[in-house]
Amino acid sequence: MMETAQVATAGRLLAHDTFDSKCPLRPIMDQTTSRWATLIVSALVGGPHRFAQLHVRVGGISQKMLSQNLKALARAGLVARHVAPTNPPQVTYSLTELGVSLAGPLTDLIGWFGRHGDELLAAQKDYDSRQAESAAN
Repeated sequence: MMETAQVATAGRLLAHDTFDSKCPLRPIMDQTTSRWATLIVSALVGGPHRFAQLHVRVGGISQKMLSQNLKALARAGLVARHVAPTNPPQVTYSLTELGVSLAGPLTDLIGWFGRHGDELLAAQKDYDSRQAESAAN
C-alpha cells in the first residue's frame, strides 16, 4: 500500500517517529488531539477565557475533565494560565504562541467536520442499516 504524499511529507518533517509506540511525542499528541483538548484550544482562539466561561463554551465537559485538559495543554506549552492578584484570585487561560500555531490546523479540522457533517451522518446511517440487515439474515 502506498503512502499518500501528505503522510510521506509528515513523516519527513517529524523529528520523532510518532508511529513508534515509544515516541515521547505520542502522549502529547494524544492529549492535544483529544476531543476536549481540540474544543478547548478552538474556544481559546477567540481570546482568553476564565474557567467558568470555558466550561460553558465547551458543552458537555465536566469540570474535572476541563481541569485535567487545561493542565495537560499548559504542560505541553499550548495554554498559559494567568492568575490575577485579586481576592479571590481570578484565573484566565489563553493560547501561547505555540498554541496559536496549533489552533489553525485544529479549527480547520473542526471546520471539515462541519462541511462534511451531512455526508458523515448519511454514511453512518447507511452502515448501520447494512449491519442490521446482515444481523437479520
